[in-house]
Amino acid sequence: MKNFALIGAAGYIAPRHMKAIKDTGNNLLAAFDRADSVGIMDSHFPNADFFVEFERFDRHIEKLKYEKDLFLDYVSICSPNYLHDAHIRFALRSGADAICEKPLVLNPWNIDKLKKVEENTGKTIYNILQLRVHPSIIALKEKVKKAKKDAKFEVDLTYLTSRGHWYYTSWKGDQSKSGGIATNIGVHFYDMLSWIFGDVQENVVHVHDKDRAAGYLEFENARVRWFLSINADYLPEDIKEKGQTTFRSITIDGEELEFSGGFTDLHTMVYQDILDGKGYGLESARTAIEIVHDIRNSEPVGLKGEYHKFLH
Repeated sequence: MKNFALIGAAGYIAPRHMKAIKDTGNNLLAAFDRADSVGIMDSHFPNADFFVEFERFDRHIEKLKYEKDLFLDYVSICSPNYLHDAHIRFALRSGADAICEKPLVLNPWNIDKLKKVEENTGKTIYNILQLRVHPSIIALKEKVKKAKKDAKFEVDLTYLTSRGHWYYTSWKGDQSKSGGIATNIGVHFYDMLSWIFGDVQENVVHVHDKDRAAGYLEFENARVRWFLSINADYLPEDIKEKGQTTFRSITIDGEELEFSGGFTDLHTMVYQDILDGKGYGLESARTAIEIVHDIRNSEPVGLKGEYHKFLH
């Protein structure tokens, strides 16, 4: 049984980490979040200590080590994007490996600095790249691998997930903290695309507003038109009529990729891989971080070239 600590226990994604820790037969010793809406812990680890002040959480981890001979094996990080770098450093300095949500960091150079921390501490940083273990995504990767080396698949990616006014008040609406919409809701798709289709050859941004972003990415084996939005106005009419607030579509050469299900246990699968000595480290995260960094810092070109049909 491995010992875990959790940073960001009140966040949306934290319950998946708690479930993964429990389902893999491990123990959560302590958790931290500035918000105290963490009743979900009762369903997983009611005996774990909880802190709303980071200093007390830090001190508690030290006391466990020196007074009870309890050492952390892993620190799971579900905090806001801009805090990932600092919390990863805390994990490694505490003698634990880090398991961090996406985006691992906001800028490519942060990866280089964290690499030095890994070298100095002898600990490892893992990133949650759960789409890589989804059966449908694995099957697509195999299909692409069997295609001709110079094949170029035509891909359209659409992801709409409605968000209310709260979004802009929270850290997610602050680009300096979230990295903007492409980073916040799109980074796992860019990771998936680069994992399947190879190195990036071109990255063009057509539109980049506070509630939508769209562009064109060319990989070794794909031409991708992508559109992301948190504005419900962009939802297709049939989706609105059903009362749904999210729409996700990926077509490859006009054929819809079906991966609407199978998401509930992906975090557990990633955790098990890490515990088995595998998992995805710093370099695995690099390409997607470079993509979102370039999107964030590009000047949108407008409706030119290969743009997504939703921009009509």
